[in-house]
Amino acid sequence: MTTATNPGVLTSASEQEKNVLYKKVFWRIMPFLMLCYVIAYLDRVNVGFAKLQMSVDLGFSETVFGLGAGLFFIGYFLFEVPSNILMHKVGARIWIARIMITWGLLSAVFMFVETPTQFYVLRFLLGLAEAGFYPGIILYLTYWFPSHRRAKVIAVFMSGIPVAGILGNPLSGWIMDAFHGTTGMHGWQWMFVIEAIPAVLIGLATLAYLDNDVKSAKWLNDDEKKVLAEDIAHDQTGKESNHSFGAIVKDARVWLMCLIYFSFVMGQYGLTLWMPTLVKATGVTGNLHIGLLSAIPFGCAIVAMNLIGRSADKHRERRWHLVVPALMGAIGFVGAALFADNTAISIASLSLAAAGVLTCAPLFWSLPTAFLSGAAAAVGIAAINSVGNLAGFVSPYLIGYLKDLTHSNAIGMYMLAVMLVVGSIATLATSAKMVNK
Repeated sequence: MTTATNPGVLTSASEQEKNVLYKKVFWRIMPFLMLCYVIAYLDRVNVGFAKLQMSVDLGFSETVFGLGAGLFFIGYFLFEVPSNILMHKVGARIWIARIMITWGLLSAVFMFVETPTQFYVLRFLLGLAEAGFYPGIILYLTYWFPSHRRAKVIAVFMSGIPVAGILGNPLSGWIMDAFHGTTGMHGWQWMFVIEAIPAVLIGLATLAYLDNDVKSAKWLNDDEKKVLAEDIAHDQTGKESNHSFGAIVKDARVWLMCLIYFSFVMGQYGLTLWMPTLVKATGVTGNLHIGLLSAIPFGCAIVAMNLIGRSADKHRERRWHLVVPALMGAIGFVGAALFADNTAISIASLSLAAAGVLTCAPLFWSLPTAFLSGAAAAVGIAAINSVGNLAGFVSPYLIGYLKDLTHSNAIGMYMLAVMLVVGSIATLATSAKMVNK
């Protein structure tokens, strides 16, 4: 490979050659990882669609549903740091496959739920099973891409969330309508079984397809491996690598990241878990129709996520690329609350909310990975994600409780808007020098 002359740039390859190499890496691993995340997220939030029938069939209140939906994240919280540490030790291939297979099997067991207690226990166990998948992938991407290439890559990976909404919501609605009553089972039972199968199959495929790191990739030659290894090593220079849990807990920057992520996750799960309910509340009938309309905001989110992610990498600016979509999300939630009886305006408002809150998550991870590396990243990413994802418990539970208390979704939407503003302020409190790399 030729030599670059730009100061501060690694000299083993020109920037043009690096771009070609990173494109090769991207197309090898990202489509597969995105597919994994689509399936993971669908199995995580399809309970929001099941609610349309499940709550009626089983007599669950809004509070019962919200608590059960949120208990997933308690299991997630407890096992996330150990899970990421184990992945760092045993390798991504085996660990990600283990996660997908176990959560697929547990997701199918939801067909047997009859009582709130069974619902609570299974949601908790599903969180335990899936813990480590998302932070594990974020950590995995640091093995392959330097920080200044990562926002775009993570945005593509997290496009799995809106893709799961676009494909999964209509699919869930169709399954629930088409299979309802077949062999005496409810539509929501069929939905859990059918949508669990891909997780197990892709989990098995992971064992054959995924490589643990650059060194083990047989589809790269020695020169390519050297360039990637040098780039990653250069990127980690000067970053925190102390991997002790105590050191991470004492780092004020990590706690600031937890606050920012908690605020954004409040909006994310408030949207994804309650989207079908919010659309239905505007007067839409029929599960398939609700699913089709629910897909529109996720389509808008895909465009926003990738455009803003590309812009963040191009300009090497992180903070304002987070603040602007967060405020977009806040405005969207307020609009959805004010015009809850108007389907067209509600869908437009939810589209703005989705574009904002779903863009925040991938761009957020460019902040902590700008100052953490190696084993410290394994612990730090998992710690931030686990604390932040407690919002996945708080958000659906509070929205359900407030809905039962006020018989309206409005107060819950206003709460989500406030949390996004809090996250924006906390983002601006970070050092631009620390994160804009």
